[in-house]
Amino acid sequence: MASNRPPRYPESARRRGDQGRVIVRVSVSAEGEPLTLSIAHSSGSTALDEAALSAVRQWRFVPASQAGHPVAAQAEVPIVFRLEN
Repeated sequence: MASNRPPRYPESARRRGDQGRVIVRVSVSAEGEPLTLSIAHSSGSTALDEAALSAVRQWRFVPASQAGHPVAAQAEVPIVFRLEN
């Protein structure tokens, strides 16, 4: 959703020059709340992976629907951490 805040870039990862893409797998309730989260694809940096999980845990989603009714579903959310020059 547009109102979901992007993850905070961890200062320790920024100092090391860590960048990468994390894919977070999330189970979303019929109400749009994240239920369980896991890393489907790691960035290679624990700090970036944890920052992605922490952010997505706070997000709210538009739930999937079936026959016009909201249902629980799974989604994969890509999060890109890129240092800007």
